[in-house]
Amino acid sequence: MSDLNKTNAAVEALPPLAAMVRALDMRARKSLGQNFLFDLNLTRRIARSAGTLTGTTIEVGPGPGGLTRALLLEGAESVVAIEKDFRAGTVLDPLLAAADGRLELIEGDALKTPLWDIGTAPRRIIANLPYNIATSLLIQWLEHASAFESMTLMFQREVAERITAVPGDSAFGRLSILTGWLADADILFDIPPEAFVPPPKIISSVVQIRPLPEPRFPCDQKALETVTRLAFGQRRKMLRASLKSLGGASMLENAGIDPRSRPQDLDIAAFCRLAQALDS
Repeated sequence: MSDLNKTNAAVEALPPLAAMVRALDMRARKSLGQNFLFDLNLTRRIARSAGTLTGTTIEVGPGPGGLTRALLLEGAESVVAIEKDFRAGTVLDPLLAAADGRLELIEGDALKTPLWDIGTAPRRIIANLPYNIATSLLIQWLEHASAFESMTLMFQREVAERITAVPGDSAFGRLSILTGWLADADILFDIPPEAFVPPPKIISSVVQIRPLPEPRFPCDQKALETVTRLAFGQRRKMLRASLKSLGGASMLENAGIDPRSRPQDLDIAAFCRLAQALDS
């Protein structure tokens, strides 16, 4: 039996996750945005959707380890799990032992942890993200997009639509631009509320983000973040009004954009021209 098969056999021999959580009284905490996944068929589907798991697979918010088990069973070479909830260590201890060196637990805040420096390439993130910080995490990781081969992440459906929207879609906005400038992104499938414990009030979606070798258009990322934040902060207004503090009509005209346009009328290339104008 190979080392991988031995490890997987040890993982499969662990008690059912739901039973372990009940025994250790690790209830999901709303303050941490926790909604646990116990269905191994579902978590293995999520793990498989990320492709071959060579190099370093980073998981954020493993909780009791439902997705973590799936990553190991699907052949992840090395899993690094970042967890803020100190209770998770007790539940994950048997999994750490069964993984025989393939799993590392870092106790800390993902917002303060430079995931782009963890492990060796190829790196990927696979995570059931806490919804209360999911967008903040994604924006931070996009600033280091080239460090990752892919990100396979769970968001509430509304956020997933904003991430993957293209010009002309009603959901097109700041998050669509920041993501689309640096990566290809698709919604892979939805997860119903009843799959989680406790069930949230919304449908969730698995989104896959695949960073490009280079941004689609040249511009400064911070400048692009500033322009999109102001433009979509008042999306019903004409851009000459919402971008007045940056130069308004003259800035828009210099970038070849009609000052009467609204933000949803522009594509990613146009916003990059505005970012270039701001940065010049």
